[in-house]
Amino acid sequence: MAEILHIEKRETRGKRFAKRMRKIGKIPGVLYGHGKETVSLAINTDELDASIRHGARLVELQGDMKESAFVKQIQWDAFGTKVLHVDLTRVEAGDSVEISLTVELRGVAPGTKQGGTIEHQLHELAVRCPVAAIPESVSLNINNLELDQTITAGDIELPSGTELLTAASTVVVSCSEPTVREGEAEEETAPSSDFEPEVIGRKPEDEESEKS
Repeated sequence: MAEILHIEKRETRGKRFAKRMRKIGKIPGVLYGHGKETVSLAINTDELDASIRHGARLVELQGDMKESAFVKQIQWDAFGTKVLHVDLTRVEAGDSVEISLTVELRGVAPGTKQGGTIEHQLHELAVRCPVAAIPESVSLNINNLELDQTITAGDIELPSGTELLTAASTVVVSCSEPTVREGEAEEETAPSSDFEPEVIGRKPEDEESEKS
C-alpha cells in the first residue's frame, strides 16, 4: 500500500528558503515525469520520514495536487540522518520502475560446518518491476551452499514480473576456507629470535669466573 504525503506547491527556490522550510517541518522536493511540467514541492517532514522508515517507494501525493509518485532519489545531510531534498517521478498503473533491492541472507550454509566462511559480496540487486508490485527486498536461502560454492545474481528467484538488471554472473555470496596470508604463516612457524639454544657441556659463567 502506498504511503500518503501531504504536499504544497512552492514557487520560491534557493538554499536559504529550503533551510527555512526545514525549520517549519517541510522538505523541499520536485515532481517530474510523464511529459508533464516539473513542479517544486514542500513535503510534510514527519510523513516523509515515516515512509522512508517503512521502506516505501510508491507514494500518494495529496494537497495542492493529487498524483501517484515514485521516490526516485533522496538527498541526505553529511551525517546521513536528515533528508535535505527528494526527487519524485510520476507513475501510472502499468508503469515499471528500476530500483535496487536489498539482498537478505536466510538460513545456515552447510559449508560453514566444514570450516568455510560466508562472504556476502553483493548486498543489492538492480531490477525492473511493476510499480504496483515493488518488493521490499530479496531473500536468498543459503541452506544448500557448500564449501567452495557460490551463488550468483542469476541463481536468485525473483518475484513474478520482476526483471534482473544486475549481470547474472555477479557473485552474491560465497563459502570458502579462510585464506592465510604468507606473512602470517611465516610468523606462526618461525622460531622466536629471542630463543637461545642451550649448549650442552658449557659451564655456567659464574663457575668459570671463580676458577679464573
